[in-house]
Amino acid sequence: MSNILEIRNLVVSYGGIEAVKGIDMDIEQGKIVTLIGANGAGKSTTMKAVAGLVKPKQASITFDGKNIVGLPPDQIVAMGITMVPEGRRVFPNLTVKENLRIGGYLRKDNLSKDLDYVYSLFPRLKEREWQLAGTLSGGEQQMLAVGRALMAKPRLIMMDEPSLGLAPLVVKGIFDIIRTINESGITVLLNEQNANMALKTAHWGYVMETGNITMQGTGMELYENEQIKEAYLGKSK
Repeated sequence: MSNILEIRNLVVSYGGIEAVKGIDMDIEQGKIVTLIGANGAGKSTTMKAVAGLVKPKQASITFDGKNIVGLPPDQIVAMGITMVPEGRRVFPNLTVKENLRIGGYLRKDNLSKDLDYVYSLFPRLKEREWQLAGTLSGGEQQMLAVGRALMAKPRLIMMDEPSLGLAPLVVKGIFDIIRTINESGITVLLNEQNANMALKTAHWGYVMETGNITMQGTGMELYENEQIKEAYLGKSK
């Protein structure tokens, strides 16, 4: 299949320090692609550049063949890219349902069908639709953040550290949902410190270190690589 997203020579600087140093990436349509690497490697910054949340020093970023560099975030969402931010960032004083409806704020059509779809993925959210988001558990807030991103009907969903701070059983549920979302035809770009789960789930992976891509391959190739095992999976022969 063709690439839905192509990144060429992405450079992002913060106050003179290059956080991303001229990377190239291809995200194939319909796949789950993961970025793994230590904190500060440039993974989140790469996603924020795609989402229009940080301005690259230089780059070519094309989504479905169209250049998106310099576009405001709402236009990028309207084109079909959404992001689940690190730390969930739900609106704590709004209800679950209000948070979800905010996810579809750019749409002019009826949201009911997609609300039902999100509730089918996350029955817990349906049970709590009138509850304030700030009173939900961490896992429930993560479900809400993913559901909110789905309400924009994305073709590409980017998830920044979706398992951070969650109990192992909740993490397994989140990754099951990631697979289900992907099986519905949505491409997934995943930044995840849980390299074990990420590589088992992803079709393709990139390893980032200090702003550079140092390795790439299928999820299983990287999972079985001895260097990756030692550096990110906490095991070696």
